[in-house]
Amino acid sequence: MSSASSPLLEGLQQKLHELDAQHLIRQRRIVSTPHAPSMTVDGRAMLAFCSNDYLGLAADPRIIEALQQGAAIYGAGSGASHLISGHSAAHAALEDKLAQFLSPFVPSVRALYFSTGYMANLALISALAGKDAEIFSEALNHASLIDGARLARAKLSVYPHRDLQALDEQLTQSRAKDKLVITDAVFSMDGDIAPLRELVALCERHGAWLLVDDAHGFGVIGDDGRGVLEHLALSSPQLIYMGTLGKAAGVAGAFVAAHETVIEWLVQRARGYIYTTAAPPAVAHALLTSIDIIGSEEGRQRRAHLKHLIARLRERLNLKHWQLLPSDTAIQPVIIADNAATIATGQALMAQGFWVGAIRPPTVPAGTARLRITLSAAHSTEQVDQLAAALLSIEATTR
Repeated sequence: MSSASSPLLEGLQQKLHELDAQHLIRQRRIVSTPHAPSMTVDGRAMLAFCSNDYLGLAADPRIIEALQQGAAIYGAGSGASHLISGHSAAHAALEDKLAQFLSPFVPSVRALYFSTGYMANLALISALAGKDAEIFSEALNHASLIDGARLARAKLSVYPHRDLQALDEQLTQSRAKDKLVITDAVFSMDGDIAPLRELVALCERHGAWLLVDDAHGFGVIGDDGRGVLEHLALSSPQLIYMGTLGKAAGVAGAFVAAHETVIEWLVQRARGYIYTTAAPPAVAHALLTSIDIIGSEEGRQRRAHLKHLIARLRERLNLKHWQLLPSDTAIQPVIIADNAATIATGQALMAQGFWVGAIRPPTVPAGTARLRITLSAAHSTEQVDQLAAALLSIEATTR
Protein backbone atom coordinates (compact mmCIF):
# COMPACT_ATOMS: atom_id res chain seq x y z
CA MET A 1 0.00 0.00 0.00
CA SER A 2 1.43 3.39 -0.98
CA SER A 3 1.83 6.10 1.60
CA ALA A 4 -0.57 8.29 -0.38
CA SER A 5 -3.47 5.95 0.40
CA SER A 6 -2.54 4.99 3.96
CA PRO A 7 -5.61 4.75 6.24
CA LEU A 8 -3.56 6.40 8.97
CA LEU A 9 -2.84 9.45 6.81
CA GLU A 10 -6.44 9.55 5.60
CA GLY A 11 -7.64 9.54 9.21
CA LEU A 12 -5.41 12.48 10.09
CA GLN A 13 -6.46 14.34 6.95
CA GLN A 14 -10.10 13.91 7.90
CA LYS A 15 -9.41 15.35 11.36
CA LEU A 16 -7.67 18.33 9.76
CA HIS A 17 -10.72 18.89 7.52
CA GLU A 18 -12.91 18.88 10.63
CA LEU A 19 -10.71 21.49 12.34
CA ASP A 20 -10.83 23.62 9.20
CA ALA A 21 -14.63 23.41 9.09
CA GLN A 22 -14.74 24.74 12.66
CA HIS A 23 -12.31 27.57 11.82
CA LEU A 24 -9.76 26.09 14.21
CA ILE A 25 -6.76 25.65 11.92
CA ARG A 26 -3.66 27.42 13.24
CA GLN A 27 -1.14 29.08 10.96
CA ARG A 28 2.51 29.95 11.46
CA ARG A 29 3.84 33.21 10.10
CA ILE A 30 7.46 33.94 9.27
CA VAL A 31 9.14 36.89 10.95
CA SER A 32 12.33 38.10 9.28
CA THR A 33 13.27 41.03 11.53
CA PRO A 34 14.18 41.44 15.22
CA HIS A 35 11.27 41.38 17.63
CA ALA A 36 9.87 44.90 18.02
CA PRO A 37 6.55 46.70 17.45
CA SER A 38 7.47 47.22 13.77
CA MET A 39 8.26 43.86 12.15
CA THR A 40 8.40 42.18 8.77
CA VAL A 41 5.90 39.30 8.74
CA ASP A 42 5.54 37.04 5.70
CA GLY A 43 7.38 39.71 3.74
CA ARG A 44 5.08 42.56 4.81
CA ALA A 45 5.62 45.43 7.23
CA MET A 46 3.44 44.99 10.31
CA LEU A 47 2.78 46.74 13.58
CA ALA A 48 2.70 43.86 16.06
CA PHE A 49 0.36 43.68 19.05
CA CYS A 50 0.69 39.95 19.69
CA SER A 51 4.07 39.58 21.40
CA ASN A 52 4.81 38.84 25.05
CA ASP A 53 7.91 41.07 24.88
CA TYR A 54 6.27 43.31 27.47
CA LEU A 55 9.25 45.55 28.25
CA GLY A 56 10.62 45.69 24.72
CA LEU A 57 13.89 43.94 25.65
CA ALA A 58 13.98 41.18 23.03
CA ALA A 59 16.04 43.29 20.62
CA ASP A 60 17.79 45.50 23.16
CA PRO A 61 21.40 46.10 21.98
CA ARG A 62 22.80 45.56 25.49
CA ILE A 63 21.22 42.13 25.78
CA ILE A 64 22.28 41.19 22.25
CA GLU A 65 25.84 42.18 23.15
CA ALA A 66 25.66 40.11 26.34
CA LEU A 67 24.43 37.11 24.35
CA GLN A 68 27.33 37.47 21.93
CA GLN A 69 29.74 37.84 24.83
CA GLY A 70 28.31 34.73 26.47
CA ALA A 71 28.80 32.71 23.29
CA ALA A 72 32.40 33.91 23.07
CA ILE A 73 33.05 32.85 26.67
CA TYR A 74 31.10 29.58 26.88
CA GLY A 75 30.54 28.45 23.30
CA ALA A 76 27.29 27.68 21.52
CA GLY A 77 25.94 24.84 23.66
CA SER A 78 26.09 23.42 27.17
CA GLY A 79 27.04 19.90 26.11
CA ALA A 80 25.16 17.99 28.80
CA SER A 81 22.55 18.15 31.52
CA HIS A 82 23.08 20.33 34.57
CA LEU A 83 23.94 17.29 36.71
CA ILE A 84 26.56 15.98 34.31
CA SER A 85 28.76 18.78 32.95
CA GLY A 86 26.30 21.35 31.60
CA HIS A 87 25.93 23.63 34.64
CA SER A 88 28.07 26.64 33.79
CA ALA A 89 29.20 29.63 35.79
CA ALA A 90 26.60 31.65 33.85
CA HIS A 91 23.76 29.36 35.01
CA ALA A 92 24.98 29.60 38.60
CA ALA A 93 25.27 33.39 38.43
CA LEU A 94 21.78 33.72 36.97
CA GLU A 95 20.24 31.55 39.69
CA ASP A 96 22.02 33.57 42.37
CA LYS A 97 20.85 36.86 40.82
CA LEU A 98 17.24 35.67 40.57
CA ALA A 99 17.27 34.45 44.19
CA GLN A 100 18.64 37.79 45.37
CA PHE A 101 16.07 39.65 43.25
CA LEU A 102 13.18 37.78 44.91
CA SER A 103 14.67 37.41 48.39
CA PRO A 104 12.35 40.01 50.00
CA PHE A 105 9.36 37.77 49.27
CA VAL A 106 10.54 34.13 49.39
CA PRO A 107 11.93 32.86 52.74
CA SER A 108 15.37 31.16 52.47
CA VAL A 109 15.06 31.51 48.71
CA ARG A 110 16.96 29.59 46.09
CA ALA A 111 16.31 29.64 42.34
CA LEU A 112 16.55 26.94 39.68
CA TYR A 113 16.85 27.71 35.95
CA PHE A 114 14.93 25.71 33.31
CA SER A 115 15.05 25.73 29.51
CA THR A 116 11.37 26.69 29.20
CA GLY A 117 8.40 27.54 31.39
CA TYR A 118 6.51 24.55 30.05
CA MET A 119 9.31 22.23 31.14
CA ALA A 120 9.54 23.93 34.52
CA ASN A 121 5.87 23.30 35.28
CA LEU A 122 5.97 19.69 34.11
CA ALA A 123 9.05 19.00 36.21
CA LEU A 124 7.88 20.87 39.28
CA ILE A 125 4.38 19.42 39.55
CA SER A 126 5.41 15.82 38.87
CA ALA A 127 8.22 16.10 41.45
CA LEU A 128 6.00 17.51 44.21
CA ALA A 129 2.79 15.54 43.69
CA GLY A 130 3.12 11.77 44.00
CA LYS A 131 0.49 9.04 44.13
CA ASP A 132 -0.62 10.08 47.62
CA ALA A 133 -1.15 13.71 46.61
CA GLU A 134 -4.09 15.71 45.35
CA ILE A 135 -3.69 18.61 42.92
CA PHE A 136 -6.16 21.50 42.89
CA SER A 137 -6.00 23.25 39.53
CA GLU A 138 -7.58 26.57 38.49
CA ALA A 139 -10.05 26.13 35.63
CA LEU A 140 -8.29 28.64 33.34
CA ASN A 141 -4.74 27.46 33.97
CA HIS A 142 -2.14 27.38 31.21
CA ALA A 143 -1.68 24.11 29.32
CA SER A 144 1.69 23.49 31.00
CA LEU A 145 0.04 23.42 34.44
CA ILE A 146 -2.71 21.16 33.15
CA ASP A 147 -0.24 18.77 31.54
CA GLY A 148 1.98 18.82 34.62
CA ALA A 149 -0.98 17.72 36.73
CA ARG A 150 -1.73 14.92 34.27
CA LEU A 151 1.88 13.78 34.26
CA ALA A 152 1.96 13.60 38.05
CA ARG A 153 -0.80 10.96 38.08
CA ALA A 154 -2.05 12.32 41.37
CA LYS A 155 -5.72 12.85 42.12
CA LEU A 156 -6.89 16.00 40.35
CA SER A 157 -9.61 18.46 41.31
CA VAL A 158 -10.42 21.53 39.21
CA TYR A 159 -11.92 24.60 40.84
CA PRO A 160 -13.81 27.33 38.94
CA HIS A 161 -12.04 30.51 37.92
CA ARG A 162 -11.14 32.62 40.99
CA ASP A 163 -13.66 30.68 43.11
CA LEU A 164 -12.12 30.63 46.58
CA GLN A 165 -15.15 29.09 48.25
CA ALA A 166 -15.12 26.11 45.90
CA LEU A 167 -11.40 25.59 46.47
CA ASP A 168 -11.83 25.86 50.25
CA GLU A 169 -14.48 23.15 50.11
CA GLN A 170 -12.29 20.90 47.97
CA LEU A 171 -9.32 21.31 50.32
CA THR A 172 -11.52 20.66 53.36
CA GLN A 173 -12.87 17.43 51.87
CA SER A 174 -9.49 16.18 50.70
CA ARG A 175 -7.88 13.30 52.58
CA ALA A 176 -4.67 13.41 50.56
CA LYS A 177 -1.36 13.27 52.37
CA ASP A 178 0.06 16.05 50.19
CA LYS A 179 -1.92 18.91 48.65
CA LEU A 180 -0.79 21.17 45.82
CA VAL A 181 -2.77 24.17 44.54
CA ILE A 182 -1.65 25.36 41.10
CA THR A 183 -2.64 28.61 39.42
CA ASP A 184 -1.61 31.18 36.89
CA ALA A 185 -0.85 34.57 38.43
CA VAL A 186 -1.82 36.67 35.41
CA PHE A 187 -4.17 34.61 33.25
CA SER A 188 -2.68 34.60 29.79
CA MET A 189 -5.91 34.81 27.78
CA ASP A 190 -7.98 37.03 30.10
CA GLY A 191 -5.37 39.34 31.61
CA ASP A 192 -6.85 39.24 35.12
CA ILE A 193 -4.91 38.31 38.26
CA ALA A 194 -5.60 35.41 40.61
CA PRO A 195 -6.70 36.25 44.20
CA LEU A 196 -3.30 35.24 45.49
CA ARG A 197 -3.40 36.78 48.97
CA GLU A 198 -6.48 34.69 49.72
CA LEU A 199 -4.94 31.62 48.06
CA VAL A 200 -1.85 31.89 50.26
CA ALA A 201 -4.06 32.07 53.37
CA LEU A 202 -6.09 29.06 52.23
CA CYS A 203 -3.01 26.98 51.54
CA GLU A 204 -1.44 27.86 54.88
CA ARG A 205 -4.66 26.93 56.67
CA HIS A 206 -5.00 23.60 54.85
CA GLY A 207 -1.32 22.66 54.79
CA ALA A 208 -1.04 22.84 51.01
CA TRP A 209 1.67 23.99 48.64
CA LEU A 210 0.80 26.89 46.35
CA LEU A 211 2.44 26.94 42.91
CA VAL A 212 2.11 30.33 41.22
CA ASP A 213 2.93 30.57 37.50
CA ASP A 214 3.81 34.24 36.98
CA ALA A 215 4.83 33.94 33.33
CA HIS A 216 3.00 37.16 32.41
CA GLY A 217 3.74 39.09 35.59
CA PHE A 218 7.46 38.67 36.25
CA GLY A 219 9.29 41.80 35.14
CA VAL A 220 6.02 43.52 34.20
CA ILE A 221 4.17 44.26 37.42
CA GLY A 222 5.40 45.39 40.82
CA ASP A 223 7.34 48.62 41.34
CA ASP A 224 10.66 46.86 40.73
CA GLY A 225 9.34 44.17 38.36
CA ARG A 226 9.24 41.37 40.89
CA GLY A 227 5.83 40.28 39.63
CA VAL A 228 2.86 39.33 41.75
CA LEU A 229 5.08 38.67 44.75
CA GLU A 230 5.81 42.38 44.93
CA HIS A 231 2.50 43.61 43.53
CA LEU A 232 0.51 41.79 46.23
CA ALA A 233 3.24 41.61 48.91
CA LEU A 234 3.16 37.80 49.01
CA SER A 235 5.42 35.75 51.25
CA SER A 236 5.07 32.19 52.51
CA PRO A 237 7.34 29.14 52.89
CA GLN A 238 4.57 27.16 51.19
CA LEU A 239 4.63 29.35 48.08
CA ILE A 240 6.53 28.16 45.00
CA TYR A 241 7.07 30.76 42.30
CA MET A 242 7.64 30.10 38.61
CA GLY A 243 8.63 32.94 36.30
CA THR A 244 9.52 32.90 32.62
CA LEU A 245 12.45 34.70 31.01
CA GLY A 246 11.35 34.76 27.37
CA LYS A 247 8.61 37.34 27.87
CA ALA A 248 9.37 40.52 29.85
CA ALA A 249 13.03 39.49 30.23
CA GLY A 250 13.30 39.27 26.45
CA VAL A 251 15.48 36.15 26.12
CA ALA A 252 14.50 32.53 26.90
CA GLY A 253 13.96 30.02 29.67
CA ALA A 254 12.26 30.04 33.06
CA PHE A 255 13.02 29.62 36.73
CA VAL A 256 11.52 28.33 39.94
CA ALA A 257 12.11 30.30 43.14
CA ALA A 258 11.21 28.69 46.47
CA HIS A 259 12.59 27.73 49.86
CA GLU A 260 16.01 26.13 49.45
CA THR A 261 14.64 22.76 50.59
CA VAL A 262 12.10 22.74 47.75
CA ILE A 263 14.78 23.58 45.19
CA GLU A 264 17.09 20.84 46.45
CA TRP A 265 14.22 18.35 46.11
CA LEU A 266 13.74 19.47 42.50
CA VAL A 267 17.43 19.03 41.75
CA GLN A 268 17.21 15.48 43.06
CA ARG A 269 13.80 14.42 41.73
CA ALA A 270 12.50 16.69 38.94
CA ARG A 271 12.88 14.55 35.82
CA GLY A 272 12.38 17.52 33.47
CA TYR A 273 15.44 19.11 35.05
CA ILE A 274 17.63 16.04 35.53
CA TYR A 275 17.23 14.38 32.15
CA THR A 276 17.58 17.22 29.65
CA THR A 277 20.53 19.11 28.22
CA ALA A 278 21.03 22.45 29.92
CA ALA A 279 20.17 25.61 27.98
CA PRO A 280 23.14 27.32 26.29
CA PRO A 281 25.19 29.23 28.89
CA ALA A 282 25.20 32.26 26.57
CA VAL A 283 21.44 32.59 27.15
CA ALA A 284 21.93 32.64 30.93
CA HIS A 285 24.74 35.17 30.50
CA ALA A 286 22.45 37.47 28.49
CA LEU A 287 19.74 37.18 31.13
CA LEU A 288 22.05 38.68 33.75
CA THR A 289 21.78 41.94 31.82
CA SER A 290 18.00 41.54 31.46
CA ILE A 291 17.48 41.21 35.21
CA ASP A 292 19.65 44.26 35.83
CA ILE A 293 17.50 46.32 33.44
CA ILE A 294 14.23 45.02 34.92
CA GLY A 295 15.26 46.09 38.43
CA SER A 296 16.70 49.46 37.43
CA GLU A 297 15.20 52.94 37.19
CA GLU A 298 14.94 52.34 33.44
CA GLY A 299 12.85 49.26 34.14
CA ARG A 300 10.53 51.32 36.33
CA GLN A 301 10.16 53.89 33.55
CA ARG A 302 9.34 51.19 31.02
CA ARG A 303 6.67 49.75 33.32
CA ALA A 304 5.22 53.22 33.86
CA HIS A 305 4.99 53.78 30.11
CA LEU A 306 3.35 50.39 29.65
CA LYS A 307 0.80 51.26 32.34
CA HIS A 308 0.06 54.49 30.46
CA LEU A 309 -0.46 52.55 27.20
CA ILE A 310 -2.87 50.13 28.90
CA ALA A 311 -4.99 53.00 30.20
CA ARG A 312 -4.83 54.71 26.80
CA LEU A 313 -6.06 51.66 24.90
CA ARG A 314 -8.92 51.10 27.33
CA GLU A 315 -9.90 54.76 27.11
CA ARG A 316 -9.91 54.78 23.30
CA LEU A 317 -11.44 51.35 22.67
CA ASN A 318 -15.14 52.15 23.15
CA LEU A 319 -16.58 49.01 21.60
CA LYS A 320 -20.28 48.74 20.80
CA HIS A 321 -20.71 45.05 20.09
CA TRP A 322 -17.52 43.25 21.07
CA GLN A 323 -16.39 43.00 24.70
CA LEU A 324 -13.12 44.33 26.08
CA LEU A 325 -12.46 42.21 29.16
CA PRO A 326 -11.53 43.95 32.43
CA SER A 327 -7.74 43.85 32.74
CA ASP A 328 -5.10 46.12 34.20
CA THR A 329 -2.27 44.11 32.64
CA ALA A 330 -0.55 44.18 29.26
CA ILE A 331 -2.98 41.49 28.06
CA GLN A 332 -6.12 43.17 26.68
CA PRO A 333 -8.58 40.60 25.26
CA VAL A 334 -11.47 41.56 22.98
CA ILE A 335 -14.20 38.91 22.95
CA ILE A 336 -15.80 38.42 19.54
CA ALA A 337 -17.19 34.94 20.36
CA ASP A 338 -17.56 33.42 16.88
CA ASN A 339 -14.51 31.60 15.50
CA ALA A 340 -15.00 32.65 11.89
CA ALA A 341 -15.67 36.28 12.83
CA THR A 342 -12.55 36.34 14.99
CA ILE A 343 -10.39 35.05 12.14
CA ALA A 344 -11.97 37.53 9.73
CA THR A 345 -11.26 40.40 12.13
CA GLY A 346 -7.66 39.33 12.53
CA GLN A 347 -7.29 39.21 8.75
CA ALA A 348 -8.90 42.63 8.37
CA LEU A 349 -6.40 44.03 10.85
CA MET A 350 -3.52 42.45 8.97
CA ALA A 351 -4.77 44.03 5.76
CA GLN A 352 -4.35 47.38 7.51
CA GLY A 353 -0.89 46.46 8.80
CA PHE A 354 -1.74 45.34 12.37
CA TRP A 355 -0.81 41.90 13.70
CA VAL A 356 -3.04 40.78 16.59
CA GLY A 357 -3.51 37.20 17.74
CA ALA A 358 -6.87 35.56 16.96
CA ILE A 359 -7.41 33.07 19.79
CA ARG A 360 -9.91 30.24 19.49
CA PRO A 361 -10.76 26.98 21.30
CA PRO A 362 -9.26 24.89 22.77
CA THR A 363 -6.96 27.69 24.00
CA VAL A 364 -10.08 29.48 25.31
CA PRO A 365 -13.54 28.07 26.12
CA ALA A 366 -15.96 27.49 23.24
CA GLY A 367 -17.93 30.58 22.35
CA THR A 368 -15.28 32.98 23.66
CA ALA A 369 -12.99 33.38 20.64
CA ARG A 370 -11.10 36.63 20.94
CA LEU A 371 -8.43 38.99 19.81
CA ARG A 372 -5.58 38.89 22.31
CA ILE A 373 -4.02 42.35 22.22
CA THR A 374 -0.69 42.53 24.02
CA LEU A 375 1.04 45.82 24.69
CA SER A 376 4.74 46.48 25.08
CA ALA A 377 6.72 49.32 26.60
CA ALA A 378 8.27 49.61 23.14
CA HIS A 379 4.93 50.73 21.66
CA SER A 380 4.22 54.43 21.32
CA THR A 381 1.00 56.20 22.29
CA GLU A 382 0.44 56.97 18.60
CA GLN A 383 0.68 53.28 17.67
CA VAL A 384 -1.87 52.33 20.34
CA ASP A 385 -4.21 55.05 19.06
CA GLN A 386 -3.84 53.68 15.52
CA LEU A 387 -4.76 50.18 16.65
CA ALA A 388 -7.81 51.42 18.56
CA ALA A 389 -9.03 53.39 15.54
CA ALA A 390 -8.58 50.38 13.25
CA LEU A 391 -10.50 48.08 15.61
CA LEU A 392 -13.38 50.53 15.99
CA SER A 393 -13.56 50.93 12.22
CA ILE A 394 -13.67 47.17 11.62
CA GLU A 395 -16.27 46.64 14.34
CA ALA A 396 -18.49 49.30 12.77
CA THR A 397 -18.54 47.41 9.46
CA THR A 398 -19.37 43.99 10.93
CA ARG A 399 -22.89 44.79 12.15
